Amino acid sequence: MSPTPPAIDADPAKTPKAGWVTPAIIGSALLMQTLNATVLTNALPTMARALQVEPLRLNLAITMYMLAAAVCLPISGWAADKFGARRVFLAAIALYAVASAACGLAVSLPTLVAARIAQGAAGALMGPVGRLVLLRTTPKSQLVGAMSVLTMPALLGPVIGPVLGGAIVTFADWRWIFFINLPIAALGFVMVMRHVPQVAEQEVAPIDWPGVALTGLGLAALIFGFENLGRDVLPPLAVAGLFAAGLGLLWTYARYARGNPHAVLDTSLFRVGTFRASVVGGGFMRLAMGANPFLLALLFQVALGMNALQAGLLTFASAAGALVMKTVAPPILRRYGFRQVLIVNAVIVGLSFMACASFTASTPHLAITAILLVGGFFRSLQFTSLNGLAYADIESDQMSRASTLASMAQQLVQSIGIGLAATLLHVSMQAHGEKTLTVGVISPVFLVIGVVTFIGLAFFLRLPRDAGDEMNGRA
Repeated sequence: MSPTPPAIDADPAKTPKAGWVTPAIIGSALLMQTLNATVLTNALPTMARALQVEPLRLNLAITMYMLAAAVCLPISGWAADKFGARRVFLAAIALYAVASAACGLAVSLPTLVAARIAQGAAGALMGPVGRLVLLRTTPKSQLVGAMSVLTMPALLGPVIGPVLGGAIVTFADWRWIFFINLPIAALGFVMVMRHVPQVAEQEVAPIDWPGVALTGLGLAALIFGFENLGRDVLPPLAVAGLFAAGLGLLWTYARYARGNPHAVLDTSLFRVGTFRASVVGGGFMRLAMGANPFLLALLFQVALGMNALQAGLLTFASAAGALVMKTVAPPILRRYGFRQVLIVNAVIVGLSFMACASFTASTPHLAITAILLVGGFFRSLQFTSLNGLAYADIESDQMSRASTLASMAQQLVQSIGIGLAATLLHVSMQAHGEKTLTVGVISPVFLVIGVVTFIGLAFFLRLPRDAGDEMNGRA
């Protein structure tokens, strides 16, 4: 094995050119996390039979993962600064692999849930810390291209997952859903050791435990609440209580953090226009992206009668669009700039979501594939633009806090998307007088989700014309 790469300081301008190697390695490690979430959903009925529990109870394995991730997310930035981002990233990969093996070996629901909690904690560190390694080892002028490679797993996971999950439960044992993470983790660990430079530790204050408790538990309560919207699992009063608790804890944190320079989350970052536009304005597109795979799975498998593998193969078209986009995003941003791309693309992305409302049993599969292909291309372009813009005006010493705050917002928005879609489906069923999901029930929800993405335009229109030019080579 080659020697360990030398440590570098936190100033990307002083680092060697990252090219595509570092983001590809980090992105491949993150693929475990995004892939595992979607693969698991398809396998729940099979796993429930094997563990001799009701399928509804097995949903606890997904919920506890998300709650563990929510609680641990706030400490990711502090841990990266304290112990070194590369070191923490390697530890997260190792923990995720061990937890995945434990999930695959589980013989009961309690053991599976315990292993999923450990997996969620590792995933909470892996995402934001991996992004932080890239932010601190890549000059800003190269960051758009690097982010384009890094964000590939976030786009590919939801579309590859249903295909892979359907294939595993059809042709192999469900335990391979977790065991496939082991070779990916081993390869990722070795590649990070060989090719990803170390990032020097930062001077940090003692960890803000009250802030960690308030933000982690507040985020967990909101995510659990949104996860149960429209599912009839918890009584409406209990769901309302979760929302009240979550909002109350986050409001208490906002009061607590005011004027506290060592607060675990730096909410003052929302005063930075480019960061606010990316995280808040872009959140409306991410909300729709969280809802879309959920709605397509229901439309294809329940309303149109496809099996899991057929539906997965059909939605794979959006992954092809995302792959094509990765080669053209940097020149597009260099030619038109962040502001113009985000404004025009927001409209196209919204229309691509709304176009899914036209899918019926008589729609040719070629037409469905074409719509999903085009939608995947433009959503991937928007995703890359938002991730690059977020750090355009963030100082080096704020990178860890910015990465943590952005990750927490994205985790929450994804849950909101699924919860909103489930609630809209419930409303649509009542409006149509239906007791089961039909094309007529699901189609209007696509229209509403598409309209939601247009709200982000209010944030993009307020950006200056030269926003983020230093990052895309226009400065």
